[in-house]
Amino acid sequence: MKSVSTRKRVALLSAGHACVDVYQGSVTALVPFFVAERHYTYAAASGIVLAASLLSSVAQPMFGALTDRWALPWLLPVSTLLAGVGIALSGLSGDYGLTLVFVAIAGLGVAAYHPESARVARKASKGSHTAMSWFSVGGNIGFASAPLLVAAVVGVGGLRLTPFLLVPALAGSALCLPVLRTLAKTSPGASSAVAKTEAADDKVSFAKMTVAVLCRSVVFVGLSTFISFYVRQRTGWGMAAGTAALFVFYLGGAVGTVLGGSLAARWDRVTAVRWSYLMTVGAVAGVVFVPGPAVFLFVALTSAGVYIPFSLQVTLGQDYLPTRVGTASGVTLGLTVSVGGLASPVLGAIADATSLQTALTPLIAMPAFAWLMFRNLPEPALPKPVAPLQAVDG
Repeated sequence: MKSVSTRKRVALLSAGHACVDVYQGSVTALVPFFVAERHYTYAAASGIVLAASLLSSVAQPMFGALTDRWALPWLLPVSTLLAGVGIALSGLSGDYGLTLVFVAIAGLGVAAYHPESARVARKASKGSHTAMSWFSVGGNIGFASAPLLVAAVVGVGGLRLTPFLLVPALAGSALCLPVLRTLAKTSPGASSAVAKTEAADDKVSFAKMTVAVLCRSVVFVGLSTFISFYVRQRTGWGMAAGTAALFVFYLGGAVGTVLGGSLAARWDRVTAVRWSYLMTVGAVAGVVFVPGPAVFLFVALTSAGVYIPFSLQVTLGQDYLPTRVGTASGVTLGLTVSVGGLASPVLGAIADATSLQTALTPLIAMPAFAWLMFRNLPEPALPKPVAPLQAVDG
C-alpha cells in the first residue's frame, strides 16, 4: 500500500501533466479556428501540427539522454511555462511563419517536460503500472480539456484571445513546486545522480515496440488533426459536432489509460497492448466508413484502443531499457504524440487533392502494424534497483 505522501506526489504530477498536455491538445484544437479565421488549406493547417511536432520529435530524445545522466527536476515548471507561452502567442500574429515559430516553441516545452516527468513519476510510483496509468491519465485529461478550453476562449473572442490560454501553464508550474521541494529535502544529492539497476537493456524488443509507438502516433495525431473536420462532414452538424468529436476522442483516452493499467494487472502489459491494437483496427475502420451519428461510437472505441497502450508502453520501454530510463521515456511518452505530426502534412495534402475519407483510410493499417510488432514481444522482468530511490520514495 503506497504511503499518503507518495499518493499526493503522484496526484500532483498527474495534475501537472494535465496542464502541460493541454498545450499538445491545443494545437489540433486551434486548427479549425486557424482555417476559419485565416482561411488556411488542409495542408497549411496540418503544417501547424508539424511545426509543433517536428522540434519536439528531435528534442525529446535529447532531453531523455540528458535526464539519463543528470536529474533535472527544474525542467518541469520551466517547460510547462514554455509550452504555455508558445500557445498563448500563436494567435496574435496573422503571419504564418510566426505562427509556426510559436507552436514550435510550445512543442519544445512539451519535449522538455515528458522525459524528466516520466522519470520522476516512475520513482514516485515505485514502478506501479496502476500509478503510472494515473500519471498518464493526467495527460489524457489535459488533452480532453484542450478543445473545450480553446472553444470557450477562442470561440468567443477569436484568436486574439489566445494569451488567456497561458493560465494552465501558470497552474501547472505551481503544482510542480511542492514535489520539487520534497525532492530537494529528502535527497540533496539527487540532482546529480540517477539510480542504476542490475538488469541489461533489451534493445531489440525496445526497437520493435518503438515501431508500434510510431504507428500509434500516426493514428492518434492524424485523427486528432482531422477528426473535427471529418465528423462535421459525416454528420452535417457544424462546428459543435467537430468539437464534441475531438472531446470524445481525448476524453476516451482517460478511460483507456486506466483500463490499460487494470488489464495489465489481470494479464500482462504485452498481452493488453496486443489486444488493444487489434481492436483499434476495426474501430478506426468504423470512424472512416460508418456514416451519421454512429461515428461517435467508433471515435470513442478508437480512443480507448489507442490509449490502453499509452502508459503500458511507457513502463515497458523503461523496463526494456532499465539503464536508460530517460531515453525510453522520451521515446514512449513524448514521441507517442509528436512523431505523428510528421505525417499530418501528407494526410492534409491527400485530403486537399482527393477527400478526407481517402486521406484517413491508410490509418486503418497503422494499428495492424503495431499489433505485428507486439505479437512476439516478451514481458520484461522488473529490474532490481542497486541504489535506493530516496529522491522520491523517502
